[in-house]
Amino acid sequence: MSRDHPDAARRGVTAFTTDPAPAPRWAVLAAHAAALTTVPSGLWRIALGLGLPVGYSHDVLRDSFHIPGWGIVYVIGLSVVSEALALLTLGLVRPWGEVVPRWIPVLGGRRVRPLAAVIPAALGAVALTVIWSGFPLWWTVEHRPAFSGPWRDIVGVLYQPLVLWGPLLAAVTFSYYRRHRR
Repeated sequence: MSRDHPDAARRGVTAFTTDPAPAPRWAVLAAHAAALTTVPSGLWRIALGLGLPVGYSHDVLRDSFHIPGWGIVYVIGLSVVSEALALLTLGLVRPWGEVVPRWIPVLGGRRVRPLAAVIPAALGAVALTVIWSGFPLWWTVEHRPAFSGPWRDIVGVLYQPLVLWGPLLAAVTFSYYRRHRR
């Protein structure tokens, strides 16, 4: 059964089903992997925000990152927001991605229109792929301010999972679209 007009298929408009098939196992695994891609870099940023010695001197933390100060809120907030956005990928394979949970004001209990999930997720996948695609070249770039000790390599490794975030999100988005298409 479709929410679209009965003539939608005849007019060349994609019709969406209200009873999609369950997400395939590969999509569930990809969604969980996407949600985990932000964890290593986020933990490093939280340590940075707490002023721990994670590659920068205290002078660099103070002068370049404003830590202590507003920089703490920025780097920890960036970690929290990144992880929250990554966790939204799970909505593409879970029931709350099809029906808005009842505890959410105004929208609770309503069905999620497939394009309302697919369009932002697809745009996010493209943006993330573009943003992080150059990151495998981390070791070929000079970093200012310079990291101390082995931290340049450690940070490079901690940020590499972000390269997978966009492609994983794209794959899960495609799966969601296919399951909801009639």
